[in-house]
Amino acid sequence: MQNSIGKIANINGIANKLEHANKVTDGSDFSKVLQESLGEVNKTQVKGDQAMADIATGEVKNLHQAALAIGKAETSMKVMLEIRNKALSAYKEIARTQL
Repeated sequence: MQNSIGKIANINGIANKLEHANKVTDGSDFSKVLQESLGEVNKTQVKGDQAMADIATGEVKNLHQAALAIGKAETSMKVMLEIRNKALSAYKEIARTQL
């Protein structure tokens, strides 16, 4: 059970990278962190899609691990969408600021 929880806890890696991005002053580093985070979300989505395909074709060997992969993909996508929404909201707020 601890192994399964540990895998789900890896989603915190995205949050940790974003915290690191807050400490960075150079814009290129933020871009790098964002690209790495998107790459991780993409890898998670690919694993989730593969798990769904394995379930659909009956090739799945461990249903529990497949369900965890799908759940992790869903959660990481939700986190990334919330990050995008917050970034857009911040951009709009800055755009409304009068100088």
